[in-house]
Parts: sequence; structure tokens; C-alpha cells
Amino acid sequence: MEDGFDEFIHVPARLSIVALLAPAEWVEFRFLRETIGTSDSALSKQITALENAGYVTVRKERSGTTRRTLVRLSDHGRAAFAAHAAALERIVRSARTESST
Repeated sequence: MEDGFDEFIHVPARLSIVALLAPAEWVEFRFLRETIGTSDSALSKQITALENAGYVTVRKERSGTTRRTLVRLSDHGRAAFAAHAAALERIVRSARTESST
């Protein structure tokens, strides 16, 4: 397997989550759900898996009756995503090189 390729992140739902989190400081759960187009329970399951593996940090806030959940990449998650993206780029570059010969 390509160096830096992360099978845990590569799961499509997780890859979508970390890609959305990468350029941001904190992202609301609702934004992730709407952008990815998934259910609360499916997204929650993936975020919990990412959190348990140390890839994301979750913060819950309450203001009166309004509650919101915020998510961000941890330093470990940010480094893992960068390495995974670089591995994918190498794989694609290699495929393009091979197909042009």
C-alpha cells in the first residue's frame, strides 16, 4: 500500500468529513450533515469513530435552549489527512504516468 495511505480515513463517509474539516477551525454538525447528505445517526457514528481514533475533537455548546455540536480535526487528524491526500495524489499521478506510456 502507498506510504501514508490511511484505510481508516479512506472510508467514504470519513473521507468526506475530514475533507470538510481540513480548511476550517470548527464546523457545526448540522453543516456536515447537510453538506454530506447523511442522517444524524450515520454522521454521529462516523464522528464518534473519528473521535475515538483521535482524528477529531468534538465540542458541545448550549445557549439557552439551543444546543450545537462542533467538530474539528485534531493535530493527529490533520497530519493523517494530509498524508492520506498526498498518498492519493501519488497513486493518481502514477496511474496517469502508466496510462500515457
